Amino acid sequence: MDELCGQLPDAPAASLRQAVTRALSRAWPVGPGSLATWPEKQENQAAVASDEPDRDDQAVPTAFGSAPRLRDLPGQVVRVAVLREYHIRNRNAVLEAARAQGWTPGPAEELYTNDPHDVVGAVMWLTDEDIEIAGTDSLTGRGQGGFLRRDKGGEVARWSRSTVIDFGTGSSLLMAGRSEEPAQDEVPDFASLFATEPVHCDDPECEEESCLWSLTPRTADVLHGALCELADEAYEDAEELGDGRLVPDAHEGTWGVFARLPKSTFAMDHGWRRRFARAVDDLTDDLEHGRWPQPTCTAEEMALHLALDDAGSRCGELAADKSSGHAELPAHRDDYDFSACTDMFFQDTDVLMLYSSRYSGIEGSDTNQWSGPGELRPAVWFEPFDNVDARDPRRGFRR
Repeated sequence: MDELCGQLPDAPAASLRQAVTRALSRAWPVGPGSLATWPEKQENQAAVASDEPDRDDQAVPTAFGSAPRLRDLPGQVVRVAVLREYHIRNRNAVLEAARAQGWTPGPAEELYTNDPHDVVGAVMWLTDEDIEIAGTDSLTGRGQGGFLRRDKGGEVARWSRSTVIDFGTGSSLLMAGRSEEPAQDEVPDFASLFATEPVHCDDPECEEESCLWSLTPRTADVLHGALCELADEAYEDAEELGDGRLVPDAHEGTWGVFARLPKSTFAMDHGWRRRFARAVDDLTDDLEHGRWPQPTCTAEEMALHLALDDAGSRCGELAADKSSGHAELPAHRDDYDFSACTDMFFQDTDVLMLYSSRYSGIEGSDTNQWSGPGELRPAVWFEPFDNVDARDPRRGFRR
């Protein structure tokens, strides 16, 4: 493994080491926005595809690199998901069947205390729709499939903000009349949360209340979308990157959110990166409750600067999409004035000094020590400012 990783660039090498560690421990994380896949099926599908004649298909847009969103894809997208549950009535038979198929349990020190024999790993190894697993009773074998539709809130798994696999309520509960429709992502009612009045006049110097700058429903909607995407990407990148260190001038653009931060943060660990993702969530929560997203710490300041940049680049697309809910929000003179957002939301913009070459030291580095202002050290980015109400320290993490 070390020899192979030594021949790869740092980012792919780090991803490979992390993937092998998770595979050996049978603890691959599957959460919202994730789908389980079976390599054997992918290989079979690839083999079938290779036998088909070439077709003059449209190329997949690359605006999002290797992870396009539903709106970027020219054709229809079908999602297929499978759910299986097994009752283990003979543990030894399961383990023996898995070993016969080439499986070996994970290292003892990496197994969970409630599964010291790695039964879960054995069942996952054997799982295949055409195979009966010895020593088990199959309790559930369900599948679902359908087209993803943007007008119904659909999105490809990597970009989904809601749970991707949802088989609904059990059939027994359905017959008992206790079923509920799966929850859908709710879009905040920004027209009510940030209601505006018609401006009093066109005089930019007018001090009538209705002529003062307002955070409008359309601006709030665009900024909210940018924050949501930023938070999801930060959580995903934090999981993939772990405690890995970004290398200046080598990893910019490779790790999404964290490569966009000042180089002084490149050596921060997994916990720090998750806290940054939560800081983005905190700003999102402000908007969802009708509050201006005014940062309470340095991490939130940096997150909001990134989101405002993203919002400015996506507002034109949303404004032009007449079929979206965004187009139904009331228009206003102050729509998409993100420069004014910067003036109104921040106490200062000192955090942007960290992009200066004067403060390029990396905290935690043995050879390139931090030399910038103490209050801007990445280690203290989450400490609340003295003149604001701090966030609830018990709020936890969304994912």
